[in-house]
Amino acid sequence: MDTVLLARLQFALTISFHYLFPPLTIGLGVLLAAMEGLHLKTGDALYRRMSEFWARVLGLTFAMGVATGIVMEFEFGTNWAAYSRFVGDVFGSPLAAEAVLAFFLESVFLAVVLFGRDKVGPVLYFLSTVLVAFGAHLSAFWIIVANSWQQTPAGFRIVGEGAAARAEIVDFWAMVFNPSTVDRFTHTIVGAWQSGAFLVVSVSAFYLLMRRHEAFAKASLKFGLALALLASLSQLETGHMSTLGVAKNQPAKFAAIEAHYEKSAPAPLHLIGWVDAKNERVRGLAVPGLASFLLSGDPHRPVTGLRAFPPQDRPPVAAVFLTHHMMVSIGMALIGLSLLGVFFWRRGTLYEQTWLLLLYLPSFLLPQAANQLGWQAAEVGRQPWLVYNLLRTSEGVSKVVPAGHILFSLLLFTLVYAGLFLVYAYLLAAKVLHGPEEARS
Repeated sequence: MDTVLLARLQFALTISFHYLFPPLTIGLGVLLAAMEGLHLKTGDALYRRMSEFWARVLGLTFAMGVATGIVMEFEFGTNWAAYSRFVGDVFGSPLAAEAVLAFFLESVFLAVVLFGRDKVGPVLYFLSTVLVAFGAHLSAFWIIVANSWQQTPAGFRIVGEGAAARAEIVDFWAMVFNPSTVDRFTHTIVGAWQSGAFLVVSVSAFYLLMRRHEAFAKASLKFGLALALLASLSQLETGHMSTLGVAKNQPAKFAAIEAHYEKSAPAPLHLIGWVDAKNERVRGLAVPGLASFLLSGDPHRPVTGLRAFPPQDRPPVAAVFLTHHMMVSIGMALIGLSLLGVFFWRRGTLYEQTWLLLLYLPSFLLPQAANQLGWQAAEVGRQPWLVYNLLRTSEGVSKVVPAGHILFSLLLFTLVYAGLFLVYAYLLAAKVLHGPEEARS
């Protein structure tokens, strides 16, 4: 058994499962603040019912995110001890900032939102919803700072030699705002908005199809569609900016995204296809020079391809190509669903479009799938590096943890997480089926 592969699979499992929940809390936090803001402004009891219902969904999701996030911190020390030693000085700062400045802010004011409705004034209650949303965004920022430093390290120096070598911060703000932080943060946050928005859209469509809680569902659907449209269109810009950053700072990853093998040649944009790794080509449909045009405005401009890098320094091309293109395809589908909803909303016939409401029922799965695929494309595309051009993945794994122990814990985590997912799905379904009636008007 390969220790490195097992350690990677275990971390991929734990972080993939954890990453189901933070995007939902971020997106729901934005909608919750908007709903409570309208309740404060208008005094309409409907907005209060909406706020209280979605606050309970957010609270459940936040709890699951906390429970699953703690595990990853321990894995750094167990399975990735050499990596932790190398990046400890760098990672300590953003992870501490996330805990002290963001997590406690979000959790404290979430307690006010969940239990303090009748114990604080309406203005303070509204401010609490705003601070919950702000804390969730701030938490995401510091986590992305840490991860982005792995992609594009900056503001550091290497001290020590050999196995004792480690990265040490010399410029804190250069580390924080490394070349990929802002692009990756905005792209991730907008994806989180989509997750929250389409969950609201999905539940609202369910109520309308069942002819239950119709006033609540109609209002919630409008909130969800408004954020869904904003987020989906914004992804065009944030995704483009993120890709420009990848092409500039991680050319091997960009070459893998388009399976561009030529050492230096104009790059096509593949609309659909699969990678023939043996023959180093893509079979499918592509627009010649379009990737070059999107990068530089010139369809004839050469782009560095995979053959410019030694085989041992290339990422797994097929996996990166597939996950990235699936993410983009889902993103375009989300734009279509958002535009359709807003189109019929403006025509005043949204709630009569049964076919569209049926499409909205499973739509909450699409942003989650896109988030997972985007993360996989980013992380697999960085391979074979844990810290880009500094520390290889094979060098970061713990040397004293046997493969059998990792396999056992991987199987155990799989069973535990399957159980946790069933519990979350059951509790969420129970809240949705019960509906918003228990919220006091």
